[in-house]
Amino acid sequence: MAQALVLFALLATSFTSADPAVRIGATSMAHVIDMRLLAPFANAAAFTGFMLAASTAWGFFRNWWVLAKFAITLVQLYAGIFILSAALQRSVEAAAAGQPTPPLPQLVGTALMASAIAFQAWLSIAKPWRRTPWAAGPKPPTAPNWIFATAVAAPLIDIATGLALGFPSPLCQLIVLTTRLIGRRRELRPRLPNSPRRQPVDAHRAASDQQLDHHRESS
Repeated sequence: MAQALVLFALLATSFTSADPAVRIGATSMAHVIDMRLLAPFANAAAFTGFMLAASTAWGFFRNWWVLAKFAITLVQLYAGIFILSAALQRSVEAAAAGQPTPPLPQLVGTALMASAIAFQAWLSIAKPWRRTPWAAGPKPPTAPNWIFATAVAAPLIDIATGLALGFPSPLCQLIVLTTRLIGRRRELRPRLPNSPRRQPVDAHRAASDQQLDHHRESS
């Protein structure tokens, strides 16, 4: 949230300043913050949210407020990576060519992103609305502690890797999240009450019980 507001302040300075040097500097710094801070931490925030949903009883589709946060997060990731960051890159290139352009679309988009983050924070606190129709099934189990430790370690590894490479690299987070989703799918897979191996044993026990009951009645 704070990083999105800093990005908004820099873009607002670039949009309102009459000094070309100030506009170029503000746009360039906005691009640096977007690539070095906002992008990796946004990936980490989305990853930890997905891991909490996949590792606790909340799930992804059991509550409307969780489902709303999930949808907003996906929109934010797409808009931030493919729209706002690309637009900022074009603004920086135009500024380097001596043609600073007013970043009005980026300014509006950043304001919407910050507002969406604030709305998500409210959803986490208020937890409004009822459960979804998909909440009728059994409650998902909570993952073991090492899963949550992995959810903390993976973003740190990716942030360090991104700083070394010069661009965001959420590879470790993607691997951990994919592995966890596969594990959760196996956990939620319905189990048969009696496996084929246990059926003969259960039949033998039932026959024994019947013989015992018959012997008690005759005696």
